Amino acid sequence: MWTWLHRLASPPTFYRFSEAAGGVFGWAAAGLALIGLFGGLVLAPADYQQGDAFRIIYVHVPSAWLSLLTYTLMAVAGAIALIWRIKLAECVLVSAAPVGASFTALALATGMLWGKPMWGAFWVWDARLTSELVLLFLYLGVIALSQALEDPRAAARACALLAVVGVINVPIVHYSVEWWNSLHQGSTVSRLGKPAIAGSMLWPLLVMTAAFSCFLGWALCRRAQTELLRRERTSTWVRELGEAVHV
Repeated sequence: MWTWLHRLASPPTFYRFSEAAGGVFGWAAAGLALIGLFGGLVLAPADYQQGDAFRIIYVHVPSAWLSLLTYTLMAVAGAIALIWRIKLAECVLVSAAPVGASFTALALATGMLWGKPMWGAFWVWDARLTSELVLLFLYLGVIALSQALEDPRAAARACALLAVVGVINVPIVHYSVEWWNSLHQGSTVSRLGKPAIAGSMLWPLLVMTAAFSCFLGWALCRRAQTELLRRERTSTWVRELGEAVHV
């Protein structure tokens, strides 16, 4: 396994791997999204308290979960980049930031749309909402750092440091409902014992989460490919790839 991972860290090997994996992730994301949306918007019954307004969870919850997962992935890639100076880890870190920022912005936007009918306001300075907003600022900080420095490796190291330090906010977002007196609804799926949600509502949510996860895989593969080509544009394997495309 370690031999395979060492080979995968090679830019040309990873480029070929992500070319194949990206296609699989893309088609899986599209198919799972269609199934999940049909299950959540058509088959799932209305909630006895929230009515049809609860259906926003099929976008809000997966995007919120993936916002945390993506930042954790960035922190791991950042640690690898700082310790072992692996170029591929730098590419993954820089490539993941815009995707994670999109998930976070979507989670905040859908949360605001849900909050208006439930709380009577689009925004309150709730612990969960505030810490998720901080997460968005961390993503934007990584994006800004990646573009502020001309040297891509120096920019990646600065991004890695911010990602590693900022990962402390991930458990704060996750446990904020339990640690503080929060207006935000508590966990109904990731809890010990039986989830506090009916099975007819749960399975579309899990399918949508899988769809969002596959979308992350697709977007990360494609963005990392672009970042690798930008950094390795003078390398022999990139020139050979370009020649093969034009044949």
